[in-house]
Amino acid sequence: MRGLFVTATDTGVGKTVLSAALLAAMAAAGERARAFKPAVTGLDEPAGAGAPGLWPADHELLATAAGMSPEEVAPLRFGPAVSPHLAARLAGTRVDAGLLLERARASSTLGTLVVEGVGGLLVPLADDYTVCDLAAALGLPLLIAARPGLGTINHTLLTLGAARSAGLDVRAVVLTPWPERPGTLELSNRETIARLGAVEVHTLAPIAAPTIAELAGAGERLPWRHWIGA
Repeated sequence: MRGLFVTATDTGVGKTVLSAALLAAMAAAGERARAFKPAVTGLDEPAGAGAPGLWPADHELLATAAGMSPEEVAPLRFGPAVSPHLAARLAGTRVDAGLLLERARASSTLGTLVVEGVGGLLVPLADDYTVCDLAAALGLPLLIAARPGLGTINHTLLTLGAARSAGLDVRAVVLTPWPERPGTLELSNRETIARLGAVEVHTLAPIAAPTIAELAGAGERLPWRHWIGA
């Protein structure tokens, strides 16, 4: 299986934008890219990556970047902004982890797969199945999206520890959105995470609008070819 698994230190730290940027850059380079997000929650909430109404829902943004339908990208879609296992319970259903794994593997046969997790690594997809379990089953190289500001050192090192304890192959941490003029705090955070975490740390600049050109331009500045092929 060829691709990347994108997780994050928390929800709302930029992993969807990072995933979409990678997909758009791959497509622009002639790579057949496929997106998969096991579940989307919070569809009852206002769109939030940028100005209200400007940025689409996560699975819609990934679908645009990969040239897929939103339903192909995310097999499970829920309204409440809660973890997938609770969202399913509130909807009177349950998450079939085996089916999610099957859907991801099927998509991987059609191109380079970029899987975006839900929240952080230890978020439960089902009552006894976490995002980390899915990442381990797929065996894809892992990227960790993290904030550049205050608190990110602790959150990122904890995520690194959890990933490595599960045997995941962490390729890099990506700090996003990286300010145009980073201050002492951001620069120190980047250096400290790299040193204490023994990991590559890259940055993704803010993306002004959810267009293919903007996403591809940002994604092309990341060494995704190395991450996939290393």
